[in-house]
Amino acid sequence: MTKVRILFYGDPHGQWRPLLAACKEERPDAVVILGDCDLAQPLSEAIAPLLEAEVPVHWIPGNHDSDRSNWFDHLFHGGVPGNLHGRTTEVAGTRIAGLGGTFRASVWHPHGSEDSRFHAPQEYLAHLREQRLLDGRERLAETVIFPSIYDDLANESAQVLVTHEAPSCHRHGFEELDLLAETMGAMLIVHGHHHEDYEARLPSGIQVIGLGRAQPRLIEITPAG
Repeated sequence: MTKVRILFYGDPHGQWRPLLAACKEERPDAVVILGDCDLAQPLSEAIAPLLEAEVPVHWIPGNHDSDRSNWFDHLFHGGVPGNLHGRTTEVAGTRIAGLGGTFRASVWHPHGSEDSRFHAPQEYLAHLREQRLLDGRERLAETVIFPSIYDDLANESAQVLVTHEAPSCHRHGFEELDLLAETMGAMLIVHGHHHEDYEARLPSGIQVIGLGRAQPRLIEITPAG
C-alpha cells in the first residue's frame, strides 16, 4: 500500500519560513501544525503558498494561542478551518486525532488532582459569565484540555494522535495521553509544546515523536487498510 507523506510542524511561534521551505522541498500530501502559532496575521496569509498549492492544512491550538486576542483571532478565525482539537478526521487517507492545548489547574490537571473543576467548556464559560470574568479568559476554553473533550476522543479510533502536551515518555509528560492513544488504537503520537526534538517508544509499543520549535518533520505513514 502506498504511504502518505505528512509534514508535521513544531510550535511555529511566528516562524513560517521553515514550514514553507520544507513543503516546497518535500511536497507533502498534507500538513499538521502543532500549536503555539503566535500569529501576527491570519493563518491563511501566513501560509498562503500552501493554500494556493492546495496542500491540506490541519492544526491544533497551543497554550499560547489564547494569550492575546489577535493571536487567537488570527488562528481560530484565520481562514484555515482545519482545527483538529477534540476531533478525528482523515488526513491524506490517514485517520488522525487531535488534542490541543494543555492541562491547567484552573480546569483539570491530572498531576495535581484526579478531580476536575470543570468537566466541559460550557461549564467553564458559564462560571466566567456568572463571575463577570469575560475579560479574555473565555479564550482559554479553546486552549485547555477538558475531561469532556478527552472522553469524547477516547470513543474514537485513529492511527495518529497529535497533541500539544507530551505523553509520559517526556519528563513533563502525562500518562493520560498514553492511555488515550492506546484506547484509540493509535500507533504514533506527535507532539510539540516542549520545543524538544526526540523519539521514544511507550511500553505499549506506541511510537512518540516530539518536535522542536518551528521544526518541520516529514513522516511517511501507511494508511490502515
